[in-house]
Amino acid sequence: MESTQLVILAGLVIGLVYGCVGLLSGFCLMSSMRGWLAEGDGRLVRTYALAIAVAIAASQLLAGRGMVDLGKSIYLQPTFSVPVLFLGGLLFGYGMVLSNGCGSRALVLLGRGNLRSFVVVIVLAIAAQMTLKGLIAPARIALVQASQITVGANSLPSVLATLGVTGVVARALAAAVIVVALILFAFAHPAFRRSPGQVAAGVIVGLLVAGGWYVTGYLGADDFNPVPVTSLTFIAPIADSLQYAMLSTGLTPNFGIATVGGVFAGSLLTSLATGRFKLEGYSSPRHMLRSGTGAALMGIGGVMAFGCSIGQGLTGISTLAVGSFIAVAGIVLGTAAGLRGALRVQPLAVA
Repeated sequence: MESTQLVILAGLVIGLVYGCVGLLSGFCLMSSMRGWLAEGDGRLVRTYALAIAVAIAASQLLAGRGMVDLGKSIYLQPTFSVPVLFLGGLLFGYGMVLSNGCGSRALVLLGRGNLRSFVVVIVLAIAAQMTLKGLIAPARIALVQASQITVGANSLPSVLATLGVTGVVARALAAAVIVVALILFAFAHPAFRRSPGQVAAGVIVGLLVAGGWYVTGYLGADDFNPVPVTSLTFIAPIADSLQYAMLSTGLTPNFGIATVGGVFAGSLLTSLATGRFKLEGYSSPRHMLRSGTGAALMGIGGVMAFGCSIGQGLTGISTLAVGSFIAVAGIVLGTAAGLRGALRVQPLAVA
């Protein structure tokens, strides 16, 4: 099997597993923060924290052993725009609250029969494509060019290296501090410790991120037919999937498109097998408008931030990139603003 075919097949399998786990566990940053900030239930946010810890530990282990060059990913670039990354994160986070979930969650819910998520996926894909290559792209590029900076240390290990810590030790130290802190945060919660399903979900999702790096960075390494080094992310892949569905002639599937298809299929099969499949729609035109607006903000913001709550929140953070921490800070603040405070999104009745 050629390396590209292997990468596509592996992307499909990773997506299938994520779709199954996402449906059964409710894995989602927005749901996690809503449960923590608004409802006083901290289990889901611990699941997310554990997933980050596992993703960092496994991904940095692969990089440390020379199996994957994370420097080839989009996250570890020497030049980036702090304002655009942060603003993109804010837009994505607030849009996530308006739409009641991120892009990956929309795919999972779509597989369960949630037709609201169909609108979210389509609008997100169109807005993302407009920001990547369409009408909004010139403005985005101009903002980036006006505010980008070149940094000598674009990751936490490289920051430690500037302080005199050697490369290998710097990688291990940076990863260990974050991983230990996240694991302590997760397991300090008694309800989380009593939720084996949530613990398993965090571990599996974290390993899927590392699996994506392994597939594209190691199994897909081919000097004659290279594939981009990437892992779980959903903004650009959802946009590419819509374009591929419309214009497949002349286009080729890739890891991201296969993952998107796998997530939907995994959720659909799981919902049918467990009796969770149920067609759902909007409760009112206002509900649809708000959901579509949130999807547009997620598409635009996700492109500006170089990723979503999964693409930056897990995959980007697993590289320990400085830019990823900036984008995630924006996503978290945008989500918090939508859940609490003066800009809080008021709940609507859902049919």
